[in-house]
Formats: sequence, structure tokens, C-alpha cells
Amino acid sequence: MKGYPIAVMNLEMAKEAQFRLVDEIHREFTEDEFFQMGDVGLARPHQFPTYTEKVEKVLAAYFNTESALLVRGAGTGAIRAVLNARVSSGDKILVHDAPIYPTSLDIMESMGLEPVYYDYHDAQDITKEELEGISFALVQHSRQRPEDRYDLSQVIDFLKKVKPELEILTDDNYVVFKSEKIGCQLGAEVSAFSLFKLLGPEGIGCLAGKREVLDSVRKKMYSGGSKVQGHEAMEALRAMVYAPVAFAIQAEVADKIVEELNSGETGVKQAYIVNAQSRVILVELERPIAKKVLEESRKLGAASYPVGSESKYEVPALFYRISGTFRAAYPEMEETTIRINPMRAGQDTVLRILREAIAKASR
Repeated sequence: MKGYPIAVMNLEMAKEAQFRLVDEIHREFTEDEFFQMGDVGLARPHQFPTYTEKVEKVLAAYFNTESALLVRGAGTGAIRAVLNARVSSGDKILVHDAPIYPTSLDIMESMGLEPVYYDYHDAQDITKEELEGISFALVQHSRQRPEDRYDLSQVIDFLKKVKPELEILTDDNYVVFKSEKIGCQLGAEVSAFSLFKLLGPEGIGCLAGKREVLDSVRKKMYSGGSKVQGHEAMEALRAMVYAPVAFAIQAEVADKIVEELNSGETGVKQAYIVNAQSRVILVELERPIAKKVLEESRKLGAASYPVGSESKYEVPALFYRISGTFRAAYPEMEETTIRINPMRAGQDTVLRILREAIAKASR
């Protein structure tokens, strides 16, 4: 099997991304404001914490969008907030012809939305008739199946060419600060993603995109408890400054591991990079001992489950089963394939654990 990973920023590009984000911080925060923890409550005139608004302005400027909005519920909450504001029960929603990410599927089912499946690899062939009665599309930037390889920019362009008024929400979880651009920078109305996956605090999500769309979300977030407070926004911004470089190093390590494993590794049939959902290494073993290898790797110090899939807590390398959407597409892979995310670990650490785990599982 072959993977089709999304192109990521190298270390030099990641450094520039960090510098650009910090430059926007300098433009918005003055007089040592950045050293403040942040305010709470319904500050006038916008009935929103002042420091939360400042952080949102920084993010809107960084992503070159009209607006940004921090929401509760992490990435799932961000997607839910947009759907609640822009579509109604019974509406049709265009999705990729693949297993839908479970939390997104739960939102659709609870709202009574009707998914209309279309293979985004063939987006150039979609017709106006096929989009009849559909006003909204969800496009997942990361992969839903191992063979997914569609280009997000092209999918957005093709859909907009056929139906310019179609609103597009891109699920950019696992891709922000890795890919050069996300959906809102490529023509989508709005991008949704989790700040927990960008080393930030638990439960905070972000929307970036068109002001009209985000203002409709804001109107539904009128209670004080639904708003992200200033101290939470500041914590998220401070953390995400370090995300681009950390992810670039992580990607570099993963590439080196794959190269080493494919040069002739005992017990390994092949290894390749995929986005499932985060950018990880899939290691296909020569024997169906994946579950035993995972059990042994845990004893050797590897993380055996994700916390937020690249959250601030995830320092040890993750050795885990393949993702739910991949299992749904290829259930037989669960016996022969594991996924590895190096997180903050180096090549030598990951390879040592994998080799020892395979040896012990093979006895």
C-alpha cells in the first residue's frame, strides 16, 4: 500500500511561520500587554473579553482572513458551531466519499443533516445538477483513507467554479502549522481546527475565515460561559508560537525513520507516511502481531494512546493502532499495521523501541 501525505513545511519554512506569527503579536500587543494573563467577562463595547479579541485579531492577520473566532469544544466544537449557524436540520451537506471522521458524523446525525457523498478526487467532474439543493460542503484537509490524495486547493476551486455560492467549511485539524496554507487561505469560507492540537489548552477551538460566517457564529455565543476567556486565549497563543518548529522537527524525524525501516528492517514489510489523521508513520509488519507489538512498546515507555493527538502533554512517541477511518476502510490492517508518531522523540529512540517490541512480540 502507498500513502499520499500532505506536503509539510520544512524547518526553514516553519521558522518563518513562527517569525510571522510573532510579528503579528508585535503589531497587536503594545506596552507589555503580552505579559498580561488576560481579562474575563463581557467587556464593552463588543461584550467579549478584550484579550480574546486581541488574540483573534492576531490569528486573522496570520491566516490572512477577514476574521477569527475562538470557541469552546476544541476542533469538534468549532465544526459544530459553524454547522449550527449555517445549516438547518434536513439540509444536505456535501462530503467526501469515505468514512466520515466520527465526531463530525455525530454532529451531522444529531442535527439531522443529509450527507451527500462525492469522491473529491473527481471534483473536476462535478456538475451543477449534482450540487442542486446543496448549499454547504465539508472538506477534510487531512486524509480519511490511505489512498486519499486529493489536493485541497483544487477541490475548493472546482466546487466554487461550478457553484460559487456554495459555502465550504474545511476541517483543518492536524494540518495547521504543518501545511503552508489551510482552507480559509485557499478559498473556503471558513477553517475549523483545535488549539489543543497546537500545544494549547484543553477544549479551545478556532475558526478563521469570512466575517459574515463568523459573525453568525458569534450571535449564537451570546452567554458569558460560551465565550473563551482572555487568559485561555493568551495561553493558546503563547503555546502555538512553538508549534510550527516542533512539527517540522517531528516531520523530519518521521521521514528519517521511514527511510531506515525501508532499507531492510527485520520484521517490517514496509513503512510509509500518511495523514491519519495526524501525520504519522504506518508500519506494516511481516506477521500479524500488531497488537502484541503495541503491548510491548508500552512497556518500553511509548505512549499507548493519544491525548489530543499532538497536544502539549504528548512528549513520548505514540505507538498506536491505525485510525478509526482507516480501520473502517481496511479492517484487516488492524492485525498487521501500527501507527507511530514520534512526537518530541528522536529517530534513535523510536527505532530502539520498535525493534525491541517486534523482537519480544515475535517470541
